[in-house]
Amino acid sequence: MPISLPRTIRLLERGIAEGLHFGAQLYISLRASDGGPRVSIALGERAPGEPMDEGTPNIWLSSTKPVTAVALGVLWQEGMLRLDDTVAHFVPEFAAHGKDQITLRHLLTHTAGIRMLNLGWPEATWDEIIAGICARKPEPRWPIGKKAGYHLASSWFILGEVIARVAGRPFPEFVRERVLEPCGMDGTWIGMPQPQFDEIRDHLGRMYGTENGQRIERRWHEASSVVGSSPGGNGRGPIRELGLFYEMLLNGGVTRSGQHVLTPQTVAAMTTPHRVGLFDHTFKQKLDWGLGFIVDSKHYGESSVAYGYGPYASRRTFGHSGYRSSTGFADPEHDLVVALLVNGQPSDAEHGRRFDGLTGAIYQDLGLAPEVPSSEDD
Repeated sequence: MPISLPRTIRLLERGIAEGLHFGAQLYISLRASDGGPRVSIALGERAPGEPMDEGTPNIWLSSTKPVTAVALGVLWQEGMLRLDDTVAHFVPEFAAHGKDQITLRHLLTHTAGIRMLNLGWPEATWDEIIAGICARKPEPRWPIGKKAGYHLASSWFILGEVIARVAGRPFPEFVRERVLEPCGMDGTWIGMPQPQFDEIRDHLGRMYGTENGQRIERRWHEASSVVGSSPGGNGRGPIRELGLFYEMLLNGGVTRSGQHVLTPQTVAAMTTPHRVGLFDHTFKQKLDWGLGFIVDSKHYGESSVAYGYGPYASRRTFGHSGYRSSTGFADPEHDLVVALLVNGQPSDAEHGRRFDGLTGAIYQDLGLAPEVPSSEDD
């Protein structure tokens, strides 16, 4: 039976009318491994006067992080590294200033205490960023592995460097070859080659700040932010391709075409909570974390869960979201995959209400949540 999304589409269109965003992409699959239905839709504009379509490449921001984590997982299951290896084992210069005990697991669970924000990206080169992180001191009064705080970018550049050194080739090449292409994510890049950028630059989606009714264009569609690689932040492609990534994970690491990216054991290990009940000193609330994945954490009772998956997602739901604009997740109990992107970034409060409403509406439209009176939908 085809998927119908009346509540969800109404909310997306309302967001466009209210200026919260100007365009959207949404991909949903239900029981995909058993041939269940899929739907991919696009609404509104990717740029002024230019329609958003299902194939428009958009920036995913931190929704990128699980893709990088899976690239590391490929090397882990092949015996090329271990989660409790120190970072300094692969990047010796990282050991400076007492960082010698930080492990790959600490980076993946945001417990390393290196939340450094000003890395110089995208103006600085990859090598300059890595050198800068290695030369910095860890945060004071941060017991490694016991204190949590979301690391926006620093730990992900270091993970990308570890992947590059172990694999023997640049991170963008490895993640493209071992994760993106096997999943059928041919239009997705984390660091796009210049020739590819030159070919599609006029078709890239734009992102806008929309706080207080403004429309401020971000510069993330420009070459420096597209061609350079940020392993935790500049994945770029149609959001439907992020859906293919989560379908692979729900299918035990096997892609739609039958290629094996991960083993079922590796998928289970990466999406099971490794960090439980810790207060996140960046988000200021308790959040559970797998290895690069945020696990549904609304059971801690917060009125609004940072990077959450809405009111009806099951406890086993895992995924990640991008700053005030995107989310991708898989709900194993419902065999559901959702990938959603909008191109407007309002305030935290407005975005929280928007995505709580949208994710809730998706479950309602799919018959996976209690019915609500029509007046509550409007």
